[in-house]
Amino acid sequence: MINERELIREALEARKCSHSPYSHFAVGAALLCSDGQIVRGANVENASFGGTICAERSAFLAAISMGKRDFEAVAIVGAPHGDEIGEICAPCGICRQFMSEFCGADFKIVLFDGEKPVMRTLGELLPDTFVLKGDD
Repeated sequence: MINERELIREALEARKCSHSPYSHFAVGAALLCSDGQIVRGANVENASFGGTICAERSAFLAAISMGKRDFEAVAIVGAPHGDEIGEICAPCGICRQFMSEFCGADFKIVLFDGEKPVMRTLGELLPDTFVLKGDD
């Protein structure tokens, strides 16, 4: 069972670790693994903008590096530095496609508008996932 409020709290804590000196937009993510462990991630910007990594991928990469491969949900929060969360911060297209590598269409994405959780699925946010067909 997913505790949306707990995931949001973890994402808010992760947001405090954001390194975003260029956009000044701090994002945190909390990834719930199927074993119950929560792995945090924050956006980490780079002067070479292509080297920037989003909070969602940061959390996934940390979990994958720990050997995790099964995931239940991710919570994502974001707002300009110093601001309280006031609207949802949905994952970007790259993050949506990245998540689809490890999660199905029913994967839960918990967003936060500053007052309540807003639930989505990966399938809702990425209805036409790109799939690379191999030589069978």
